Amino acid sequence: MSDTLHLPAETRERAGKGASRALRREGRVPAVVYGGNEEPLAIHVEEKLLVKQLGTGHFFNSIVEVEVGGKTLRTLPKDVAFHPVSDRPLHADFLRVSKDHKVHVNVPVHFANEDASPGLKRGGVLNIVLHDLDVVCAPDNIPDEVVIDVTGLEVGASIHIHDVKLPAGVTAAHADRDDTIATIVAPSGLRSEEGDNSKTDAG
Repeated sequence: MSDTLHLPAETRERAGKGASRALRREGRVPAVVYGGNEEPLAIHVEEKLLVKQLGTGHFFNSIVEVEVGGKTLRTLPKDVAFHPVSDRPLHADFLRVSKDHKVHVNVPVHFANEDASPGLKRGGVLNIVLHDLDVVCAPDNIPDEVVIDVTGLEVGASIHIHDVKLPAGVTAAHADRDDTIATIVAPSGLRSEEGDNSKTDAG
């Protein structure tokens, strides 16, 4: 579970593009907190602090406690819009969550024990199809990553969602599709040799 992040905020008195541009000139980022059967709350946060939290690498699968007007709102970041040239954050969306509220999050995939895979040791290549998994869990149960053990896998092996052991209380959002997460493919040199042999045999 990622550490809870804390983000001080202030309410936005004015809406509209002009007001948002004025906030950005002051080093603030317009944002909104929505969901939880409550009215959306327009806020703004410090750009430097938001950028720092984005840089943690787990911002989007962390609980962010937005502190505004003497209240602490438990939220999950849902979207951040960036400037196409400067990459500065332009706007952020946060979803209110409660302890019993199930959330969809994308969790990065990490592959372990690559040195124990005969296929990789023989020069095979780990072809990663999905770099993260869409999972469903309680906000307090969001894993930092999903670890997949490739011990014993040979060239030609494929890893699907049903092969992955998820932490307790965490389920795959689209388990019925059983998407491929990764495959171990032959090195390009070996593939070309096989192709040349097949041509010789055919001739």
